[in-house]
Amino acid sequence: METALNRHPGIACNMSRIQKTFWGLIVSLSLISPIVGNTTPAWATQADHVILVVLEGVNPSLLQSAATPTIARLAQEGSVSWTAQSINPPLTVSSMASLLTGLPVDKHRVNADWEHYDFGRSFMRSPTVFDYMDLAGGMDTAVFFMDERLYQLSRPEIYVDSQVCGYTKPQCNPETMTVYIQDYLKKVTGGGGHGFRIFSVPNLLLVHFPTASRIGQKSGWGSPKFQTALTSIDAAVEHILETYKELGVLDQTMVIITALNGGPIQGGTSPNSQKVTTTAINWDSTIPWIAWGANIKPRQTLKNSISLLDTGATIMYALGLETHTEWDSHPLTEIFQAVPERRTTENELEKIY
Repeated sequence: METALNRHPGIACNMSRIQKTFWGLIVSLSLISPIVGNTTPAWATQADHVILVVLEGVNPSLLQSAATPTIARLAQEGSVSWTAQSINPPLTVSSMASLLTGLPVDKHRVNADWEHYDFGRSFMRSPTVFDYMDLAGGMDTAVFFMDERLYQLSRPEIYVDSQVCGYTKPQCNPETMTVYIQDYLKKVTGGGGHGFRIFSVPNLLLVHFPTASRIGQKSGWGSPKFQTALTSIDAAVEHILETYKELGVLDQTMVIITALNGGPIQGGTSPNSQKVTTTAINWDSTIPWIAWGANIKPRQTLKNSISLLDTGATIMYALGLETHTEWDSHPLTEIFQAVPERRTTENELEKIY
């Protein structure tokens, strides 16, 4: 039967163009990053990767300001607590040790003495989330510290790539770190790997940004330089997300943003307009804790009590891993849309007699 399209080939040609345009539009829309725009992303995929951003000297209110639009948006779109707690006192090295081990100071024994670097001290002995990830699922970690003192918290292992850019390098800042991270990810995904250890996007990327604390101590927590430091951290987070987007793994990635301490307290109030010296600081243990991305419930303010120690266990849970450890912490299961599928390897499931 002769149809209108047969009688008028021009119509068929136009229809073909319309169809191509339509499907081209659909494909284009499907490639738009979930971090673009202000709408809440509809994450459902279980995380294969976790980005953990650890700050210092940032109280929760600062991450809801105009100085940090990207982080504020992630908090709005994901699950957030503005009343999470670090350890007490929330010193830099001790707090990071608790985050990595899921243990309080009296168990991991990284006390105030570790605030002063001692080469002869060797490495922290307690196992970390890096060790448990490898044991439970053969998963890898990349660590970028901006403090030489933290070097002793990450033992050299074949499943951990670590890089330190700290006080001894004045050029080290959040922008520099993002360049290092971008270069690192380019190498590990380029076929040759990095350091003969990791050959793909790591399952965990830990990035440490103490810039706000450093500038706050030097120039004051209410100074223009401090606001600039916050903006530089926010831009660094955005650049890391863009890199993951370019690598095609952002939709499989969970992002956690937290802090080791919430800045200074003096007389019970935060001296946002004052300059303080390191020895005079009484650090605030109230910190932000933000989760965003793969399998994270959107637009949720967490009501339960949250500890910095819960971070490692939550990362393990998100990746579908379990360990037979006695952490003084627990996974924050309320942040997930679905229970992650178990990916624990057989060697972890074996019974020990």
